[in-house]
Amino acid sequence: MTFILITLIAMFGHSEDFLGTTLLNRPLVLGPLVGLVLGDFTQGLIIGATLELIFMGNIKVGAAIPPDVITGGVLGTAFAIISGKGPAVALALAVPISILAEMVVSGLFIFRSGFNKKFTEYAEQGDWNKLQWLHILSGLLKPLLMGLITFLALLLGADVMKSFLDQIPEWVNTGLQVAGNILPALGFALLMNVMFNKKVAPYFFLGFILSSYLKLPMIAIGALGVIIALIVTSMSHKETESEDEPGNDESASQSPSFTKSEIRSIFFRSLTLEANFNFETCQNTGFAFSMIPVIRKIYKTKEAIALALKRHLQFFNTSPYGSTLILGISAAMEEQNSRAKDFNAESINGVKLGLMGPLAGIFDSLFWGTLKVIAAGIGTSLALKGNIAGPLLFVLIFNIPHLLLRYQLTFIGYNQGNKFLQKIASSHVMDKLTSGAAIVGLMVVGAMPALLMNIKTPMQIGSSGSEISLQGILDQIVPGIIPLALTFLVYFFLKKNIKTTWLLVGLLLLGFIGSVLHVFA
Repeated sequence: MTFILITLIAMFGHSEDFLGTTLLNRPLVLGPLVGLVLGDFTQGLIIGATLELIFMGNIKVGAAIPPDVITGGVLGTAFAIISGKGPAVALALAVPISILAEMVVSGLFIFRSGFNKKFTEYAEQGDWNKLQWLHILSGLLKPLLMGLITFLALLLGADVMKSFLDQIPEWVNTGLQVAGNILPALGFALLMNVMFNKKVAPYFFLGFILSSYLKLPMIAIGALGVIIALIVTSMSHKETESEDEPGNDESASQSPSFTKSEIRSIFFRSLTLEANFNFETCQNTGFAFSMIPVIRKIYKTKEAIALALKRHLQFFNTSPYGSTLILGISAAMEEQNSRAKDFNAESINGVKLGLMGPLAGIFDSLFWGTLKVIAAGIGTSLALKGNIAGPLLFVLIFNIPHLLLRYQLTFIGYNQGNKFLQKIASSHVMDKLTSGAAIVGLMVVGAMPALLMNIKTPMQIGSSGSEISLQGILDQIVPGIIPLALTFLVYFFLKKNIKTTWLLVGLLLLGFIGSVLHVFA
């Protein structure tokens, strides 16, 4: 029964694509659930937080598929608790399992591309019902497949893994623990690789100084980052804004075709945007699935429905968090298309394609690069101390603004249509949002090495009997310099296009060998 419950946890994590990318699949959330099932909630909480730090920068942006932290995290946590070996063993197992599981997930995304012909066939027939069911059933393949793999791994590997782990010498466990303390450098470097540049670099170092010298907690640094971002963006855009003329908002329009309930259904359906994600057309079936309530209401013939479905089965890929703005605008344009005979239906896809890139950049930066970083920083710092508030705050800090904004963007996109984009462009909201997100995100990332990487050196310098601790000297000069240096070392290799897999292996070896040679502790 225990293995079945753990399998269900893994399946829940792999159902994230049906839940709107709400981060309920992260180790910080799933680890405590595994611990609860195995009767050691606190250990599951700590292991989940440890793995979250390691895999913090592993996010699916565009078509890039990171290591599968769901399967690796669940199995690593389960085997570690069953064996009684703790976080060191969890990370040693989670990394290779995640890499192997990634290959399976990538294979599934390739396999799903084979369904595209069937989706097109249903669209040409105007059969929206079969199209939406194929979208759902294809989305279920991932949790079912990965659930089966998780169950077989638990069934076949728990006893063997326990007996094997019992034979591991203590010095090996110590080495693995040190390696685990080093691995978060990869997560921080991955985030830097997306966000770090000369313009905003000072905010990274400001975050580091606040955490290493002043010992401020993550919540205080995040709050201070928000205040600084508000001040900087208001000053940098003040002059430009004053030059803008107020918009002439004379847009007499016909009464809308859709009720609030129908627009709301677009929002709820958008939560499944990535359920059938594949390498060929990415989120296209999720977009068409979300538009079905609109298409069904305004088009009365099979031919018109078929044309609309085919329109929205074209390639689509953007940030899920900003997708509802495009969906709302598309709904308004489809409505106009149904009313005006001279309306250019091709312009609907033109707008979609034009918005995909800019909105992906803005919303990925805002949510992945800023909000997730703040939520994870606060959540892990509490969870590492065994505080249940860690995962709860992680979920709430990220999802309250996420779901509220995503919901409102659906209505904004529909009610304002294209004029919304002109308004926010003239008021520089996008510029402010991008600049502010970079400031807050980098301050939090800069604080993380000193706050969340417990890595020191036990080396002594001087003659026998009068040795001086090297760590003590480093702390007097730059506290937290070792975690910072390791983070920048990984960042340097990322810039040289070294694969994440090799960096994971390299950090594991560096930590393990450094522990054996008494360079790191």
